[in-house]
Amino acid sequence: MEIYEIIAVLLAGVGAGAINAAVGSGTLITFPALVAFGVPPVTATMSNAIGLIPGGIASSFGYREEIRGQGRRLLKLVPASLLGSLVGAFLLLNLPDDTFESIVPILIVLALVLVVFQPMVQRFLRRKKTAEIAEVAEVAPASAGMGLLSPGRWTLVTLIVLLTAIYGGYFAAAQGIILVGLLGLVLPDSLQRINGAKNVLVLVVNITSATVYTIVGFDRIHWLAVLLIAIGSLFGGYFGARVARKLSPVLLRVIIVALGLVAFWRILAL
Repeated sequence: MEIYEIIAVLLAGVGAGAINAAVGSGTLITFPALVAFGVPPVTATMSNAIGLIPGGIASSFGYREEIRGQGRRLLKLVPASLLGSLVGAFLLLNLPDDTFESIVPILIVLALVLVVFQPMVQRFLRRKKTAEIAEVAEVAPASAGMGLLSPGRWTLVTLIVLLTAIYGGYFAAAQGIILVGLLGLVLPDSLQRINGAKNVLVLVVNITSATVYTIVGFDRIHWLAVLLIAIGSLFGGYFGARVARKLSPVLLRVIIVALGLVAFWRILAL
């Protein structure tokens, strides 16, 4: 890489780490940057997933207050993230390089629709719950957990995490937006706490898929790009989380939609 390319990828890592901490889709900064500098798409995807791990750790740490109290929930959902990311990594290593281009835009549009209409849908769902669950969701959402969900709702949450992890292990871009959008519909909790849980689950996906990429495709990874993105995302992830966790739910939702539209445009432009 030329010096200007090194600086550009490093800055892209900072931006991706910050955006991933806020909502997700930071890959849509680093991935196009790598491709623009001549890195093959699959190599860019694998290198990006590995490089963003430090940023995921930093953003999860930055959201530790919102994550606190969700240990039981996350322990139940992490296995779905592990399994899904393994499936997604397998698909990336075995399917044609350009397959995702016809799938990802549809998923992003779906996620944006869910984010926009999430408050209305949640109000509708709350009216259908029992008085006890509605009271917890409305009065003390910070204490809401998996134990308050019916078996059917719990299965739906697990399925959402599994399918999103498959997508994340395959391409990763905007998986945070998709996960926040879907979980926001079925979990009786605040957007910020769901966002904190999202950071942990996405980190699990990235670590798992990165391990697979390293073992199976070590020689296909651009290790200089990994280092640059890792350094940038480490700083961006921590400071991005410190800013994002103070945002109002409305502003956070606006950011999600704006980044989703950018993600949609960039994928179509690839």
